Amino acid sequence: MSDKTKKSQSEFEYDMLVIGCGPGGQKAAIQAAKLRKRVAVIDALDLLGGHCVNNSTIPSKSFKEAIAFLSGYRQRSIYGAGYRVKSKIEMSDLTYRCSRLINTEVEVIRDQLLRNRVEIIRGYARFKDKNTLIVEEPDGSFYEKSAEFIVVASGARPYRPENISFDGSKIFDSDDILNLEEIPRNLTVVGGGVIGTEYASMFAALGVNVTIVDGRERLLGFLDREITEGVHYHLRTMDVSLRLGEKVESCKVRDDGSVLTQLKSGKVIVSDAVLVSAGRISSTQDMGFEKIDIEPGKKGKIEVNEKFQTSHPNIFAVGDVIGFPGLAATASAQGRLASAHAFGIADDVLNLPLPFGIYSIPEISYVGQNEQELTEQNIPYETGIARFREIVRGQILGDEEGMLKVLFHRETLDILGVHIIGEYATELIHIGQAAMALKGGLHYLRDAVFNYPTLAECYKVAAFDGYNKIRVSNS
Repeated sequence: MSDKTKKSQSEFEYDMLVIGCGPGGQKAAIQAAKLRKRVAVIDALDLLGGHCVNNSTIPSKSFKEAIAFLSGYRQRSIYGAGYRVKSKIEMSDLTYRCSRLINTEVEVIRDQLLRNRVEIIRGYARFKDKNTLIVEEPDGSFYEKSAEFIVVASGARPYRPENISFDGSKIFDSDDILNLEEIPRNLTVVGGGVIGTEYASMFAALGVNVTIVDGRERLLGFLDREITEGVHYHLRTMDVSLRLGEKVESCKVRDDGSVLTQLKSGKVIVSDAVLVSAGRISSTQDMGFEKIDIEPGKKGKIEVNEKFQTSHPNIFAVGDVIGFPGLAATASAQGRLASAHAFGIADDVLNLPLPFGIYSIPEISYVGQNEQELTEQNIPYETGIARFREIVRGQILGDEEGMLKVLFHRETLDILGVHIIGEYATELIHIGQAAMALKGGLHYLRDAVFNYPTLAECYKVAAFDGYNKIRVSNS
């Protein structure tokens, strides 16, 4: 052991302290533990896994799967529009699955941490100095912990606009919407971003009358335009009302228990409940950053370099606290890399295209560029399209509207982007991601043999469609 290491171990209680036990914090702690470092995770929640497991990602996805199954949504094209697995669905039916999955995942995370000898500390952490944290326990007592390296992975929370009176009973944010006591007859969703669109489609699949209010002219404007059009179409077929280009003045609970949403245009919407999905802000408040001369930026975001270091080289930040892309998968990778950099392990983020998934009904996923971006860059591209209704597996699943689109360079045949809407889109996208990363090109998708019947065959169909378009235009 070097003199420097001896000094480090005698000076600090830990080699690394991690604030937050979401995906980024877990992976940072486990990576450090694999290097035989003294590590502890500090989290204010009683249950491990952070908001990802307990309030947002895992609950919403399991909620969606419960809806898709019990409502019979996937089988309606086969057995009729009125088909349902369960005739009367209660909120308890839907949240039962969530609770079981959350409990299982919490225990998996606890086992992983303890197996790797990561100490688990329950409490709220704030900085005293760049190597010391003050931990407040649930009973209000305080104590200090010190470490050579500190990783901030405290996640994010829903943004709550001041003009809306949240009460957790009628007016909800995305973290407490699953606390609904009963399924509402009608629901207003304020904000048509990813989370708002996901929940809007879920409740609409249950037969709830849903209205989406958004200040933009189209939902999910970052998507490929054709996919966005598909989203609008699917929502309207589920009787979702779209109030686009509208801004909310206020939301208030009336004496009769209904909620009045007043729009700035003068229109009003009356519903049983309101979900406000106005984005998320980093959970960096009251963490003592002023003590170490770090000033969180817009929406609480912490600035970091390519190694995820803050202005103090020994303090790292990963996950939602550093902003885009704000995905559980990227947070996990960032946490692992932060630990590797802290302890001198050569490791870098590979320049691979990131897949994005939206767990609406139906699912949406994409990787790479879209048609608007390629057009703006004057890149000569062509499209290859496969419809799920033309694929046997799509017919078996009852998905008649799904679509997979491949964008490729007309000259090099390099794949530039893949965009999917339909069943298992978030799974299918990884084939496109791998083909792009490994430079497989359109010829790989054309020549590859896919299991039959599978939705993966869409890639082959799309590749042939693209080749045919080039052949016709060049003839």
